[in-house]
Parts: sequence; structure tokens; C-alpha cells
Amino acid sequence: MKLLLPSTSVAVFALAACTTPAPVPLKEGDVPPAFTAPIAKDAPVWPQIDWWTTLNAPELPPLETTAKEQNLDLLAAAARVVQAQAQTGIAGSALFPSINATGTAQRRGTDQKGVPGGNTQNTFGVSAQASYEVDLWGLNQDVFRAAKLSELAARYAQQTVALTITADVANTYFDVLALRQRVAIAKKNIEAAQRILTITEAKVTNGVTSNLELAQQKAQVAAEEASIPPLEEQEREARYALAILLGRAPEGFDVKTINLDGIVTPVVQPGIPSSLLERRPDIAQAEAQLRSQHANVDAARAAFFPQISLSGSIGAAFNPTSMVWSIGASLLQAVFDAGKLSAESDLERARQTELLVDYRKAVFSAFSDVESSMGQVSALAEQERLVNEQETNAAEAYRIAELQYREGVTDLLNVLQTQQTLFSAQDQLVQIRLARLQAGVSLYRALGGGWTVATDPNAPTPVGFRPL
Repeated sequence: MKLLLPSTSVAVFALAACTTPAPVPLKEGDVPPAFTAPIAKDAPVWPQIDWWTTLNAPELPPLETTAKEQNLDLLAAAARVVQAQAQTGIAGSALFPSINATGTAQRRGTDQKGVPGGNTQNTFGVSAQASYEVDLWGLNQDVFRAAKLSELAARYAQQTVALTITADVANTYFDVLALRQRVAIAKKNIEAAQRILTITEAKVTNGVTSNLELAQQKAQVAAEEASIPPLEEQEREARYALAILLGRAPEGFDVKTINLDGIVTPVVQPGIPSSLLERRPDIAQAEAQLRSQHANVDAARAAFFPQISLSGSIGAAFNPTSMVWSIGASLLQAVFDAGKLSAESDLERARQTELLVDYRKAVFSAFSDVESSMGQVSALAEQERLVNEQETNAAEAYRIAELQYREGVTDLLNVLQTQQTLFSAQDQLVQIRLARLQAGVSLYRALGGGWTVATDPNAPTPVGFRPL
């Protein structure tokens, strides 16, 4: 069979066709003109890279530093970056010649009657072989480009994990403090209930009230005491979770702060929505993965064209002395592969379509995260204001009810109702403060936590697909 090689003009056209147009994942209207959720107008634009230092929580920054250095998920992400670097090195090696050297040593002989020691001969040799694949169609370049972009995606993935860990450390730390504060409130409520129980016992002794009220108050005290063990268990589990985030065993780990008092709720005033695309490492990761897959599509396309390889060798043998060398070229072109190359090309294109959809989803999810977090911050701020007012009035009502019960002006039922209202308001207020703090952290996380593509020292700025 005679192999027909393409003409020069056809070859040039084919080479140009190996690089396909880059996909444009975002359509008109995908990027909103502005964030719509209400937010404080005097807040700073975008969070700082060390945003946890602005929350007036002195114990938190050292915890964040420890997590950045020792968190196991972050260490695993760093290992994946090293793996991606190695893959880039493997892919890049195909762009250079392969040279191998071989050394040989041999001793042989024959035994002959009457000849002492027989006939022996030593042979030593050294040779070198070189081979190089001419990347005429850019196949190896495409594979290298795909690996390089996969490495970039791994770096962005590491930043995504880091952002998640810093937010989780803050949220879990606040959870520990809130549970401690709720336990303290429950214990104060028990002390108040025991004061009422003492008054009730005195009234029963003096015949002023019945044993019914005494039994009711004892039941109330027992119910409030029963609420403490679950809260203490939740606090212990949250503390253990925080220890694991710091990359250490839970046993013996503790924090000193006992409540949320004085901690400032984080808030920002987001800037231009389109800037969010360069401030979210998960979006940058999705884009790098898409670009890497686009390189794989180009590589699959280049695989249709002939592969040309050059090879050469040189060697020398000593005793006897000789020198041999060779040089040649080979061309490999698939004639019939039962549709394998076409199927591989279809596979890479389908993967590119999947990553295209994943990229758009990541963008939409990012805008949704920001809008939802801003809405939560605003709503929880108003709810905290109202519950704070409720707690103030409930405390005054309980003070009056306890005084009136002591003087016999009101009955036990009013005291129990006002006490329960106060306790519920105090407990709810702590939970709302916790939710507001965590909503602020979620907003910082949704806005990228101060990270940007342009300022990341570990990852160069990609040439993006974004039509901004």
C-alpha cells in the first residue's frame, strides 16, 4: 500500500485547524449589574485577606494561623499541587529529545585440551541512543498545556480549601463560645428557679400555698437542669471539631474565651459584581479546568495526524575496537482503528461541555451565595435588635413577678411564665448573635475572603474566557 502524504498547503491548513476556538461559557446577562440585597452603606468594599483579625476576637487569629499550617485537608491539597506539578513535568518531557546511554562488559572463552586456561576474550562497549518526536501538529504542546492548566486548577483548589478552612475555624470557634454562653444562661435560670422554689417551700410550710405549686416548681427546676447536659455535649463536640480543623487530636484541647461578648459582626459592602469572578478561587479553578480540557480537545484533534519520530544511536566496542552508528526517521499514521480516535475526540469534547456547564454553575452559585449571605446579615441584624428589646422587657417582667410572688400579690403560674419568657429570649438572643456572626463569615467566604487572582503569588493570572 502506498501512503499518500498531504501536500504542503494541506499540511499548513491542517496544522492551523489543530487549535480550536476557545469556548465562551458566559452569555449576555449572566453577570448581574449589581448586588441587590440590602447591606450597610458605610461598610468597607471587599473583605481583607486576614479578615478574622477585624472581629475583636483575640483568640481567633492564632487558631487561624495554626489551621493554615497544620490542617490535614490543606496538607492534602498541597500534596495534590505537588502531584500536578509532577504531571506537568512528565508532560513537558515529551517536548525534548530522549537520550539513553548503555554500558556493557562481557567475558567469554572456550576450553581446549592441552591449552592452559583455554581461549578467553574480554569485550567492553558503550553506546548512546537518542529519539525525538517532531511535534509538527502540536500534540505534545497541547498535552503539556493541559497539564499546566491542571496544575493551575490544583493551586486554585488549594486556595478554595484554605478559604473553606478559615471560615470553618471561625464558625466552629463561635459555635463553642455560643454553647458556653447558653450553658451559663441555663445555669442562671436554674438559680432563679431555685430561688422561687425556696419561696414556695416557705409558703407551703406556713400554709400559705398548696403542695401543688411546690411540685410544679420542683418539676420546673428539674426540667431546666435537664437542659444543660445536651448543651455541654454539643460544646464538647464543637470543641473537638475545632481541634480537628487545627490538625490535632481533640483530647486536651480547649479555648479560653467563654462567650460571644465583644466580638464584632463582620460586614462588607460588595463592589462590582463582575469583580467577584476574579475573587473566588473556586471560579478560577473551574475556569482553569475548562481551559485544560480545551487543550485536551486540541490534543485529541492533533492525534488524527501522522506522528513523526527521529532516532539515532552511536556505540563503541573495545577489544576488538569498533564503532557503529545509525540515524533514521519514522512516520506513524493510523489507517484503521475502528473509530478509536474519533471516539476519543468525542469523549474530550463531551468532557469540555460538562466543564462548561460546571463553570456557569459555579458563577451562578457564587452570585447566589453573596446575595443570600447579605440578606441573612441584614435580616439577622434586625431580628437581633427586636429580640434584644424582648429580652430587656422580659427581664423587667420577671423581676416584678418574682417580687410580687414573694409578697403574695401574684401566683406561681405568672412567675413561671415570665421566667420562661426571659429564659427563651436570652437563649434565642445568643443563637441569633451566633447566626449573625456566622452569616458575616459566610459573606466573607462568598466574596472570596480577600483572595484575588491578580494578587495570588502561587498562581499566575489566567487568560480567562470571561466576557467582561
